[in-house]
Amino acid sequence: MRLPLLALLVSGPAHGYELKQGLENLLGAAYPQPNVGQIYVTLGRLEKAGLIEGEDVEQSDRPNKRIYRITAAGRETVDAWFEEPTAEPRVRDEFFMKLALAPRTGTADQIALINKQRRHYLNTMRDLSKLAAGEDRENRVAQLLIEGAMLHLQADLDWLERCQEELE
Repeated sequence: MRLPLLALLVSGPAHGYELKQGLENLLGAAYPQPNVGQIYVTLGRLEKAGLIEGEDVEQSDRPNKRIYRITAAGRETVDAWFEEPTAEPRVRDEFFMKLALAPRTGTADQIALINKQRRHYLNTMRDLSKLAAGEDRENRVAQLLIEGAMLHLQADLDWLERCQEELE
């Protein structure tokens, strides 16, 4: 959450609710809605780290709000984030650990685990398809997020098929 918030502040100062709205508008309904409490906790940590500066702004009819601006150090952090490739593919996968450990424990059948996981992925894919149909067509970022998630799910389904072939 810290790096996306910093990246949003590159375009200009904002308060926590504006940042929350910015993420929601950018990413659409497929991305988990950020918790405003978590956003403010993260902003506090970013401020302590010197990556942003906050300033209280008085409001006559409401409580004061805090506006945040990115610092030079924050901008360097964002630039470095965009320069680094994203982490390698998932090697630590919880489902794979279940699959690998099932025969040793004797408490779960590997094929049953695969079938349960397959059903879960298919249900998730159906939900994403509904989201895609209802998502604003103008929000290309949200559409790409949904498409990427569906492509990952398809790859996971293909991998489950491969696992089942090997284990039967």
